Amino acid sequence: MMTSAPSGTHNFKVVLLGEGCVGKTSLLLRYIEDKFNDKHLTTLQATFLNKKLNINGKRINLSIWDTAGQEKFHALGPIYYRNSNGAILVYDITDEDSFVKVKNWVKELKKMLGSDIVLIIAGNKIDLEHERTVPLEEAESYSTMVGAKHYYTSAKLNQGVEELFLDLTREMVDRFEQNSQADVSRTSRVLVVDDETPVQTSCCSGNRST
Repeated sequence: MMTSAPSGTHNFKVVLLGEGCVGKTSLLLRYIEDKFNDKHLTTLQATFLNKKLNINGKRINLSIWDTAGQEKFHALGPIYYRNSNGAILVYDITDEDSFVKVKNWVKELKKMLGSDIVLIIAGNKIDLEHERTVPLEEAESYSTMVGAKHYYTSAKLNQGVEELFLDLTREMVDRFEQNSQADVSRTSRVLVVDDETPVQTSCCSGNRST
């Protein structure tokens, strides 16, 4: 859940979701530490890393959760994405099944969190474009249909990674500010109604029988 610390720092929770081996951990390490490891790193349950940003004078702290993609950990998902402000759904452009899994995650997130969460779909491993099996048009039209932005990334070549996280953060800030304005508007309406409501007194308070 997004919170504002007394210092004016905004805290956002972001989850990385997707099938195992699609490159979630590689994307995160490239973004946070600017590193890439050719050896596949398997995330056993979930880890999270922090990233501090400054956008338009706003201090932002991202807590980015990297979840295991293996099926046996799927049931633990809700523990990790509860109260998330943003989700990055990653698929491997050379693995069509991983794109199907992204669709499943989208359904689950929308069911659990509604439209409050900002969704980003990332087609990773564009350095393997010659091995692509997920049609470009299908991925982009699906993303548009579910209200998610679509990005192509390569943790290996460091392509699209910074842009993806930056745009996600901007979108979360915008969403938070819109919700805050809506809350102020709702509160104002409630106060007006309360001011016009006559004070209720009990007509029977002095007529209790013994």
